[in-house]
Amino acid sequence: MKIDPISIETIATKSAIARNRIGKDIFKTPLIPSMQHGSKLMFKAENFQDTGSFKIRGALSKLTALAESENLSELKFITASSGNHGIASSKAASILGASLTVVLPETVAKIKLERIKSFGVSVLIKGAESGQAELYAQKLSKDEGYYYISPYNDPDVIAGQGTIGLEILEQMENIPIDNLFISIGGGGLISGISAVIKNHSPATKIWGVSAKNSCTLADSIKAGEMIETEHFDTLADGCAGGVDEDTMTLPITQKTIDELIWCEEDEIENCFRDMAFNEHQIVEGSAALALAGYKQVQERLLDQNSIVLLCGANIDVELTKKLLIKN
Repeated sequence: MKIDPISIETIATKSAIARNRIGKDIFKTPLIPSMQHGSKLMFKAENFQDTGSFKIRGALSKLTALAESENLSELKFITASSGNHGIASSKAASILGASLTVVLPETVAKIKLERIKSFGVSVLIKGAESGQAELYAQKLSKDEGYYYISPYNDPDVIAGQGTIGLEILEQMENIPIDNLFISIGGGGLISGISAVIKNHSPATKIWGVSAKNSCTLADSIKAGEMIETEHFDTLADGCAGGVDEDTMTLPITQKTIDELIWCEEDEIENCFRDMAFNEHQIVEGSAALALAGYKQVQERLLDQNSIVLLCGANIDVELTKKLLIKN
């Protein structure tokens, strides 16, 4: 299927506009130097963002953009998520007075499920992974008249995630950004940030990091077209699951990602513990994934300025305990 691409310049412009719409409801998250590596490695800490992940940016961007032309209270919305987008969409809906149903896979983390329910939205559990939950939500959208909010395949969602790139540029001021490591799921996060960064700092190298156990978009970028892949359990559950065949994130990432990295589960787990014990931060697996990507190539990056995007911190308490004591 041919996908009409959206330009890098358009995404960068939409991100600046989105920032004006959502700025009062999000945090400008800190850029923190590594305790192990000093300022040559910085962490963009979206794990401290409202709702515990970057996803609130995209959800608010979508709904506030729609509110400029529609009465949200007259619409019924539906979305699908592995957890974080569901939390963010639920919070955004509560802020804007919208009615929302969230479809979640059977693998959703308990902490994420409880947080979504706390906003009073309707919840449906469907599918073994987030891709199947998305297909079910899309079917309900067509059959029952819901307005579907994609976690990644939407220009306003992508623009919202791109506001992170604007913050990074401001926080680095006149310091060159040599490398930026971002985890890949459906591609909304890396599409938004990389488009903004490439528009303002084309020399910055964008590294896309994927879990080997669930890597549809990364494999599709490598193949040059959307392909289907098998999905297995991964600690980086926020990046897991299938991707829309017509996703606009494919042509964007083909233009903006300079190098792809695939990580094994033991690499992700080790970086989770590294963040906890050596950086004093508890993050979710999808955030540890980005650090795992950096660790694979760090010897190539000596004396360069690198940033690892920590996308979230919504991880189950019991799983955290298990990972921390694992040898």
